[in-house]
Amino acid sequence: MSRIDSTQQEREEPHGTEADAPGPLTGIRVLDFSSIMAGPVCTRLLADMGAEVIKVETPEGDHGRTRYPFSNGHSIHFAHLNCGKKSVCLDLKSEEGKQAALALARVSDIVVENWRPGVSARLGLDYDTLRALRPDIIYCAISGYGQTGPNAKLPAFASLVEAMSGFALSQMRLDGTSRPQNSGLMLGDSLSGLWAFAGIQTALVQRLRTGKGAMVDLSMHDSLLHNLVYEFHEAQFGISPRRTHVPHPTKDGFIHIPPVTERTFQDVADVMGRPELTADPRFNTRDAIIQNWYELLGIISEWTKEHTTAECEQLLAAKGAPYGRFRSVAEVLEDPHTIARGSITTIEFDGVAYSLPNAAFQISGANTRAKSKVAKLNEDADDVLGGTLGYSPDQIAACAGSTPRGGH
Repeated sequence: MSRIDSTQQEREEPHGTEADAPGPLTGIRVLDFSSIMAGPVCTRLLADMGAEVIKVETPEGDHGRTRYPFSNGHSIHFAHLNCGKKSVCLDLKSEEGKQAALALARVSDIVVENWRPGVSARLGLDYDTLRALRPDIIYCAISGYGQTGPNAKLPAFASLVEAMSGFALSQMRLDGTSRPQNSGLMLGDSLSGLWAFAGIQTALVQRLRTGKGAMVDLSMHDSLLHNLVYEFHEAQFGISPRRTHVPHPTKDGFIHIPPVTERTFQDVADVMGRPELTADPRFNTRDAIIQNWYELLGIISEWTKEHTTAECEQLLAAKGAPYGRFRSVAEVLEDPHTIARGSITTIEFDGVAYSLPNAAFQISGANTRAKSKVAKLNEDADDVLGGTLGYSPDQIAACAGSTPRGGH
């Protein structure tokens, strides 16, 4: 067993009383046409909440199945984004595959897709077509720039919408660099998935109240705009002093110490043995601190350089001053708080153990933990197409073309 396996039971104990409870969305069926990242983030959260998520894949399989790293022949990337879902292969360009998709939509509560605008209509799987089959269906279309507007049909990836939304240049200005940062965290994808999840939940509440379905038009570009609070202020009212935060170097790493209020500044000054700083004309008023913010951070950095990170933490904690060390994800996986809260779940599939984050929220009396099932390609065809739709083996095979059953 791996190091991750050895702590699995400990990680899951905080949720133990909820392990056998139904999820908040138990009984909801989701038809998932999405791929890459933004859509799968959304539908994995739906699966975490107990919904039955039917992931429709092409006969070749979702692109995520080819993404590194691999363990025992499985893509860990795919597992992270698609655990808890069922897999069914449909060739949507064939009549058999299209008819199966329409039949599944008729018995589903939610449909999620992230095709470029116009593709769903060409496939005959757009909102207008599906709501004619099921008037209360909730249809979420995730796209780079939304379903309407001059940019609607532009190609879009996370890095593109980060550039187009103003996000990348705003980060450049905060860092004081001469060019935008290299992009790799894919916030455009992950945040869009969260906003899509929120939109679907809102539409579900509306359906409970009115009995009507809805079209949720999710723009990745618009998802990023909500991160730019101060940037919206400055775009309309001019640049104002910003108290951005910098990492303070220690003898063995970095630590963050934000003296953002009068009380926290006093506490930090006391810990450093520099109580006179609060009376210094450079820092004795809020406006003075704002004007001389980086000079103050420089003084703090000179103090942190003389200590290890652990020493800084101990001294600051004793005073009740705010701080946070810069940690790797590997360290976060072993953090006692992360374990105690049950923030991480270890899933096991085909001899592979993998730890991944649960939803950031917990709901009393409900199981919201990520599910261990990671479906092989087309693994659930008999269950979904045979069991739910009553298709014969020949009909199932025709829907998926020549896709072999059980492939990874």
